[in-house]
Amino acid sequence: MKGTIILAAAAAGVAAIAAWRFAAQPAAMQSAGTGTPMVRVAVPGLSGEAAAGESLFNANCAACHGDNGTGREGSGPPLVHVIYEPSHHADAAFQMAVQRGVRSHHWPFGDMPPVEGVGEADVDKIVAYVRTLQRANGIH
Repeated sequence: MKGTIILAAAAAGVAAIAAWRFAAQPAAMQSAGTGTPMVRVAVPGLSGEAAAGESLFNANCAACHGDNGTGREGSGPPLVHVIYEPSHHADAAFQMAVQRGVRSHHWPFGDMPPVEGVGEADVDKIVAYVRTLQRANGIH
């Protein structure tokens, strides 16, 4: 009996934390399942690695993270967002996400699986593209 009460209290606590995390996000960031962009992104002129990264991003990332990293309601978070600024998610975090996948921890989209067929050099170009978009949108 005592164990059941403790288990029920723990389950209620986990549910409350999950509800709080989701509710604490601005409404524009909550997944509504529509596939629409979650943020507006100004796209600067691209060259070099960033231009190459745009093509790779479109082929491997945009289906979930949206065109130009705007995110997609119901699919994946925007990468042009303060959460992904270099001081919080270094470039190496993008490498690990592609290679190993990511457990859901900032957004309510579920876990990100590894991305097959995208190598380190490709991720470097994708990161150059994302960082260029971030800088153009005031995220350093």
